[in-house]
Amino acid sequence: MEVDDSTPERGPTEERTITPVVYVLALAATTLGLTHHIDHVVRGNHVGWPLTPEVNPFTYSLAIYPLIAISLYLTVTERVEAGYWALFFAFSAGMLAFFHVSPWAVEPPQDVIDPYANPLVGYLAFAVLLVLIGSVVFGSLYMASLWYREDA
Repeated sequence: MEVDDSTPERGPTEERTITPVVYVLALAATTLGLTHHIDHVVRGNHVGWPLTPEVNPFTYSLAIYPLIAISLYLTVTERVEAGYWALFFAFSAGMLAFFHVSPWAVEPPQDVIDPYANPLVGYLAFAVLLVLIGSVVFGSLYMASLWYREDA
């Protein structure tokens, strides 16, 4: 009796629900997130460790970059599917909205716009933030539609 110890090329799903679009969405959100974090540093408010001794929401928000890297690794190795990314993007959108545009915002719009001497630069910084939120909302909806098709 011969035992087959080879690893199947595919995981438990027949077809992958992940499309190359997930990589574009992750890259866009990461680029916009980096731009927003650089904006924090340029305007000098709501900045925390590792740039100042204070640990604050800025510090914790930096965890998104290793989480994205791990998520991309899990995607490339076919360990996660569309549902994972739908929830990842939805959680990201919720956190961004809560901390920036909700009634309980830690960094409300005026904290993004007002530090700049030129109001146009402040509004541009806020526009980057809104596009970042929009990109992860779109990513969540797109990946949720792929997830739904997978279950259909």
